[in-house]
Amino acid sequence: MDDTATLDRLHARLIDAADAAGDLDVAYRTLETPLGTLLLAATPAGLVRVAFASEDHDAVLGALADRVSPRVLRAPRRLDTVAHELDAYFGRRRRSFDVPLDLQLAHGFRRDVLGQLRRISYGTTASYATVAAAAGKPRAVRAVGTACATNPLPIVVPCHRVVRSDGALGGYLGGVAAKQALLALESS
Repeated sequence: MDDTATLDRLHARLIDAADAAGDLDVAYRTLETPLGTLLLAATPAGLVRVAFASEDHDAVLGALADRVSPRVLRAPRRLDTVAHELDAYFGRRRRSFDVPLDLQLAHGFRRDVLGQLRRISYGTTASYATVAAAAGKPRAVRAVGTACATNPLPIVVPCHRVVRSDGALGGYLGGVAAKQALLALESS
């Protein structure tokens, strides 16, 4: 008897039972990408979190359990659509994402900034100052930087497209090398 196969079947039954009973509040999976392993998490409302390996996936799952719900379960099938969209994005076959988003981890001005980030077109960039003005607070350039640094949905909500007014890249949650790679991917 193959213990791995048995455990996989039991895990699948657990996911199905939790889903059917409405007990699965946060589903998650990992996805291998050119930027490393990403953690994807979703609620019934939509994609709630994308995390780089450098963020410590276990810590991210713990934060989701604290901030969203303790009912967190690895349920890869629930995230197949976003995984396929990310694969297509990294394969240069997709320029935007259609998956529903759950923005409950962003509040106030930070949520306003996320709305503006989604308007920055594939292959283009905008300055922190431009995003601040578009979000209705032209002097809140640093707050835009903070919103980008705490973006719960990097790549899908493209904070990597925000640069300094002088053209310098600025920081990035996944690291400057990841930001460079994403901008290079979109410019080719």
